[in-house]
Amino acid sequence: MFKSLSLKVIIFGFIFTFFSSFGQSFFLGIFNPSIRNELSISHGQFGSIYAAATLTSSFILIWVGKKIDDIDISRFAFFVILLLGFSCFFFSKISSISFLFVAILLMRFSGQGMMSHTATTTISRYFTKSRGKALSSGWFGLSAAEFILPVLMIYLLTIMEWQNIWIAISIIVLIFLPLSSFFLVKNLNFDSREKAEKNIVNEDNFKQWKRVEVIKDYRFYIVCANMLAMPSIATGTFVYQSFILSSKNWGPYIIAQSFMSYSILSVVALIFSGFLIDKFTSRKILIYMNIPLFFAAMVLFYFDNPFSSFVSIFASLLVIGILASFFFRRILWGILAVVPLTAAVIINFGFMGFFGIELSHITAILSSIIIGVGVDFAIHYISQYRRLSRTISSKMVSKEVVEDVGYPIVLDAASNMGFGALVFSTFVPIQYIGGLMVFAMLSTSLGTLTILSAITELFKKRLILKGK
Repeated sequence: MFKSLSLKVIIFGFIFTFFSSFGQSFFLGIFNPSIRNELSISHGQFGSIYAAATLTSSFILIWVGKKIDDIDISRFAFFVILLLGFSCFFFSKISSISFLFVAILLMRFSGQGMMSHTATTTISRYFTKSRGKALSSGWFGLSAAEFILPVLMIYLLTIMEWQNIWIAISIIVLIFLPLSSFFLVKNLNFDSREKAEKNIVNEDNFKQWKRVEVIKDYRFYIVCANMLAMPSIATGTFVYQSFILSSKNWGPYIIAQSFMSYSILSVVALIFSGFLIDKFTSRKILIYMNIPLFFAAMVLFYFDNPFSSFVSIFASLLVIGILASFFFRRILWGILAVVPLTAAVIINFGFMGFFGIELSHITAILSSIIIGVGVDFAIHYISQYRRLSRTISSKMVSKEVVEDVGYPIVLDAASNMGFGALVFSTFVPIQYIGGLMVFAMLSTSLGTLTILSAITELFKKRLILKGK
C-alpha cells in the first residue's frame, strides 16, 4: 500500500487514534446510564452538560492545538498523554454536576481533541504524496477501538464498578502510551519525509489565506456545515444511545454489536477514501461524504425492529458497490464486487433458518461482519483480473487469476480460523462473533473463487474489451 513510507509514523497514528476513543462520544455514551444513576440526573441534563463541555473543549483546542507547531512532536505527545491519563483518573471521581462538566471537558479535550489532533498532524507532516492513504491507515485505530471497546465495556460493567474501569484505563494510558511514543516518534526527522513528485503540487499556484479572509468567505461556512453534519449527528446518537435502546425496546447489547458493524464498514470506507482523496483531491470528494450519513439517519429514525438490520445490510452492499464502481470506473465491476458478499449473507440467513436460530437484532446485525471481512477478497480478485486481462489471452485470464490470488485468499481465510476459539466463550455475543467470523471467511473466500470467478468468465468478453 505504501512505498518508502515510515511505518513507525503510521503505527503512532494508529495507537493515538485508538486511545482517543476514551474521549469519543461512542465510548463516553456507554457510561451515560451509570453516571445518571450516580448523580440522579435526566437524559436532557446529561446531554446539556455534555454539549456545553464539548463546545468549551473545542474553543480551547483552537488555541492549544497550534502549539504542536512550536514544540517537538515527542515532547508534545508526552504532555498530551499525561493530560489524558489525568483526565481518565479524574473521570472516575465524578460526584457532582460540576465534577461531571469538568470531567467531560477534560476527556473531550484530551482524548477526542488532542490525541486525534496529534495523530493527524504527525501523519500529515510526514506524508505528502500519499497523505490520504497514510491518514486512512492511521485512523484504523479508531475503527479498531469502535469494534472492540463497546462490547468489552458493557461486559466489564456487569462485573465491576464503572469508576474502577476508568482507574484501570488511566493506568494503561500512563504505562503504555509513553513507551510506545518514545520508540515510535523520538527524534523524528521531518526532513526525511516522503517527497511529492515534481509538478504535482506547485505552491506558487495557491493563495495563502489569512484567518480573517477565511472567515469572511461564504464558502467557508458551506464547508463547515458539510463537515459538522457527521460529528453533530454521530455525537447525538452516541451520547443518547441508552435512550435509543429504551425507546425502541432493544436489548442491552444491540448498540455494542452495532458498533462492530460500524467499525468494519469504517475500515472499508477508510481504504477507499484514502485512495480516492489522493486521486481526485478532497475538494471533489467532499460533496459526497454525507450521503451514507443520510441513509443511516433514515434507518435509525424509521426502523425499530430486527428487520431494520436487513436495511442496513442492503445499504452496506449498496455503498460498497458504488465505491467499487467508482474506483474501477465501471458499474459492472461494482456489481460483481458485492456478488460473493450477497451470496454469503443469503447463505448465512439460510443456515439460521435451518438450525432454528431466532432472527434478532444481534443475529441480523452481525451478518454485516461478513461484508466487512469479505469485501477485500473480491477487490483483490477484480484488481488482478483487470491487470492480467490487458496482457494475456482471454482464454487463460480466469485460470491465471485464480492461480495468482487463489492461494493468498485461502491462506488469508485459514489464518483467521483462530476466531473459532471464541465459540467456546461463555459470553454469548462473543460466541456469535467467533462463529460468524469463521463462516464469513469460508463463505466469502470460496464465493470469490467460485461464484465471482464463474460470473467473470461468463462476462469476460464485455469485461476484457471494456478493460482494454
